[in-house]
Amino acid sequence: MPQTSRHRHTHRLLAAAAGLATVGALAAAMPASAGQDKATPLHHQGSGRYQDVQLLSFNDLHGNLEPPTGSSGRVTELQADGTTKTVDAGGVEYLATHLREARKDNKYSITAAAGDMVGASPLISGLFHDEPTIDALNKLDLDVTSVGNHEFDEGAKELARLQNGGCHPKDGCYDDSEEFTGANFPYLAANVTDEKTGKPILKPYWVWKKNGVKVGFIGVTLEGTPNIVSADGVKGLKFGDEVETINKYAKVLQRQGVKSIVALIHEGGAPASAAYNYDCDSPGAGDGISGPIVDIAKNVTPAVDALVTGHTHQAYACTINDPAGNPRMVTSAASFGRLYTDTTLTYDRWTGDIARTAVKSANHVVTRDVAKAADMTALISKWKTLSAPIASRPIGYIAGEIGNTGTESPLGDMIADAQLAYAKSLDPEADLAVMNPGGIRAGLTYAASGSEGDGVVTYGEAYTVQPFANTVNLVDLTGAQVITALQQQVSGSNEAAPKILQISSGLTYTLDLTQSGAARVVTGSVKLGGTAIDPTATYRVAMNSFLAGGGDGFAELGKGTNMLIGGDDLAAFEAYLTANSSATTPYPVPAANRITVVK
Repeated sequence: MPQTSRHRHTHRLLAAAAGLATVGALAAAMPASAGQDKATPLHHQGSGRYQDVQLLSFNDLHGNLEPPTGSSGRVTELQADGTTKTVDAGGVEYLATHLREARKDNKYSITAAAGDMVGASPLISGLFHDEPTIDALNKLDLDVTSVGNHEFDEGAKELARLQNGGCHPKDGCYDDSEEFTGANFPYLAANVTDEKTGKPILKPYWVWKKNGVKVGFIGVTLEGTPNIVSADGVKGLKFGDEVETINKYAKVLQRQGVKSIVALIHEGGAPASAAYNYDCDSPGAGDGISGPIVDIAKNVTPAVDALVTGHTHQAYACTINDPAGNPRMVTSAASFGRLYTDTTLTYDRWTGDIARTAVKSANHVVTRDVAKAADMTALISKWKTLSAPIASRPIGYIAGEIGNTGTESPLGDMIADAQLAYAKSLDPEADLAVMNPGGIRAGLTYAASGSEGDGVVTYGEAYTVQPFANTVNLVDLTGAQVITALQQQVSGSNEAAPKILQISSGLTYTLDLTQSGAARVVTGSVKLGGTAIDPTATYRVAMNSFLAGGGDGFAELGKGTNMLIGGDDLAAFEAYLTANSSATTPYPVPAANRITVVK
């Protein structure tokens, strides 16, 4: 998911009945493999020729070991009568139980992921440079994952440490009894190469083998990773085209005799419905999904049998035609461990390939009505004990749920106001603040997460909202540049998927979504304190260091002059909430009425 920066060092029609995920079973549209008897049933587990291989997958865990709170811990489920309901979901104690139950009676089972296992993590993991999440993934018996953009939050060296183990170079070891051993599974980074050597920084592919069955995995992250990660995190690295890279390594695998291939891609799409069990193949293959993954899927070589994707935090199990015009399964399991995908790959021992006429897939909810996995409970308890003194500290009070969803969100307003207040403490001439929506990782929930009481905001909850080590910076921009930056929300690289900046009090404008591109921002409507922005005047603008570096496609913000680098953005948020709330006067839920949206 977009917005990254360095990790803080301190610290998606029911097929049958309700609760069942859509089964994207492929129609027998593909030709039979050479020599295949078309009358032969494909699903004969252990029949000799065909072997069903179970592929369990998930993506974008982001260190959510404990059940996520608020909307981040729920999924939308489409009911048989067309209505929807929400289901509480997520938490590794439950994910482990669900995965282990799913593997039962499946001797040929692989568990794979599509990146962003770590990064933008809650405090219980982020405080310890995500070592707790790697430990949890090891216990989950994850076999392989691709890297995602967030794997680069702390740079390639730290990613290598998560893979190989060892104590953190600055903060040392957290467990006195043993040194951090790293991931038991390979991180795949086929399209991430060292600028000097041109070689992948980690393994580009990996092959799972069992009793003559071989399935190859190629892992890539989105080519645009440098645009959504801090410059320090990707320094010295080159990110290649996803399709070209996958096609290249598919040939490599084929030359090695591996014909069954799965691509793990940290890039995704957006289904037409938020319900995880929405049939995105209705009325036709892939008709209900849009976004970057569609073009990728249409161009990845037919040699690849399935695509496990991520990044957009959406849920889907669709078929999209490959370059040969044959349907191919493309899946994503939302985010935060709320879902897992169960895909059946029918392996043909005669050809060594997957009989794609038999591929089927479904997303399943990680419900919390199952027994907790004891080993995960122990793991969480260990790290919670270590983090408790920091996590449980109250920092303020809120009058109700302050969400982070919508074009303009209540929490977006609040954070922008906090940054402006902090900026004014550094420079009284500060005029306004902008905040990227991808940097607001969760909402502030009113219900207590522990023993602190309803409406109390703890440091751990605030950390979950803003888990990046950004600083609050001040720059000079002309009024024309401010307007251009607002236009970049809905144009250029952001036109297809707008990124609407959250803005501080006093800044107002109209966003006309009936227009296209930059014209969506009604230029004459951009005002500060009720006065039209003067294109020739200079404004002192506060923003986090990620935006100040031109992140998320906001190149104009990266052109600011007279930069003043301030302190930690979370500290600024904490100070603002503490100063503007109390038990008797909690912080009110912002109205989120600064941007007038025309649809």
